[in-house]
Amino acid sequence: MPGLTQWNHPGYFAYFPCGFSTPGALADFLSTAVSQQAMLWRTSPAATELEEVALAWLRRALGLPESFQGVIYDTASTAVVHALATARHEKAPEVRTRGLTGRGLPAFRVYCSEHAHSSVDKAVITLGLGHENLRRIPVDAEYRLRPDLLSAAVEEDRRAGHAPLAVVATVGTTSVTSVDPVPAIADLCAREGLWLHVDAAYAGAAGILPECRWAIEGMERADSFVVNPHKWMFTPFDLSAFYCRKMDLLRAAFGLTPEYLKTSEASEVRNLMDTGFQLGRRFRALKLWIVMRYFGLEGLRARLREHMRLARLFADWVDREPGFERVAPVPFSIVCFRA
Repeated sequence: MPGLTQWNHPGYFAYFPCGFSTPGALADFLSTAVSQQAMLWRTSPAATELEEVALAWLRRALGLPESFQGVIYDTASTAVVHALATARHEKAPEVRTRGLTGRGLPAFRVYCSEHAHSSVDKAVITLGLGHENLRRIPVDAEYRLRPDLLSAAVEEDRRAGHAPLAVVATVGTTSVTSVDPVPAIADLCAREGLWLHVDAAYAGAAGILPECRWAIEGMERADSFVVNPHKWMFTPFDLSAFYCRKMDLLRAAFGLTPEYLKTSEASEVRNLMDTGFQLGRRFRALKLWIVMRYFGLEGLRARLREHMRLARLFADWVDREPGFERVAPVPFSIVCFRA
């Protein structure tokens, strides 16, 4: 087909790979064909319940506790908006009704590493927190956020009369796939009363490998996190798995039921429209469920291990080639190098 950038081509190296598999493509085709609107349990019971099943499978594969409830969004950019909105609702629930302006509230501050994704910037802009209230913290020699400088920034902001709100840690940065020290960041967030959101959009999938559990160490202490199966779990774009330990708080931030959406079973079921600002919702869960059902956990693990083996092989070629320089460690399936 002309006019397309072939993300699935073996010679395409520009960005994180676009997840694809034949089972996933067929599931995506089927979900489009049945054209479900999954805003309410009543409008599509199967879409609602299959989303819960598929996300529970993924959570268990990652070895994370049942205290995390999940919801599927389109991308991790949407997930970080919801995470920070929920954090704001926890600190200042009256903002939902009265807004931010003209009330003398201190500036809410959000923190992330200088290598964090630009979606964090867009989230603070979208939520009206102000771009200047996002503080990007310097990194160490391995491109990981420095907890000591994060602590200093939080202390400085408190002295200045600001209100530290949340930290966004990254597991697999877009620039070099570095992993922020989540356990140390979680310690600081617990001590300071900050919301911790972990953006594990790319490398979170590695957590299904026992030998890579180090990458998601401490994530069980986060308030929310996101993993994108459309990046490294063979699920066609778009599907982002968002988990939150305080889902009731998220629903309080976004829940709204006009008369025409009220149903008799609402108190007994989960209505997905309450878990975000979107009312319309595609049947995304089908492709994740089918991919996990078709490959199985061991099949997915085998494919991730092969990707990582190939990355190490390529990194070795780069290291031995005089005309090239590898610029970052290779913990996963991405090799960053320059000529």
